[in-house]
Amino acid sequence: MVYNSRMARPREFDRTEVLQKAVGVFWEKGYAATSTGDLLGAMNIGRQSMYDTFGDKRALYLEALQYYISDSIGGQLRNLQSGLPLEAVSNMLLAFTAWDETQRGLGCMGVNALGEFGCNDPDIAQIQQTGTRLLLDALETKLGEAAARGDIAAGVDIRAAARFIMSTLIGMKISARGGASDDELRSIARFAVNSLKVA
Repeated sequence: MVYNSRMARPREFDRTEVLQKAVGVFWEKGYAATSTGDLLGAMNIGRQSMYDTFGDKRALYLEALQYYISDSIGGQLRNLQSGLPLEAVSNMLLAFTAWDETQRGLGCMGVNALGEFGCNDPDIAQIQQTGTRLLLDALETKLGEAAARGDIAAGVDIRAAARFIMSTLIGMKISARGGASDDELRSIARFAVNSLKVA
């Protein structure tokens, strides 16, 4: 039997670190405009290593999108744990303005994916819907707490208010990609939260 050293060679890279590099490429360029060469250059691995570890370009994109959305939603949920209920909602919105300017200018990979694919791809839609549901439920809980404290105007539909805040966050990310300044983004966040408060 001929010994093939290539078969026995261990993987010589950190999978998560390499995946994060792929996230960066897809985030900046989108799916269609990203070539396999772009990915290999950024990930600094060979073509076969990419296929063996992640599968084809689509499989890698789906995993990168899942990673990005899970990380993003996790950060937003943590921000919702700080301060009084409406303060926490404000903190979640304002946290986006603290992103690195370069990243902020890219918008949101999840929102970008929605713009590129719409709801026509079931795999991408499933990833999006799972993240959306988690954040929407958390926002509804937090806004319900604010209502119980009397911080929100009477008669406000809490579920609709949660969707309004989520839509505001999405709008802020689109605005950032369009060149909105920190001050403009912060004013959007403040206006959204203030519109829910008791007069």
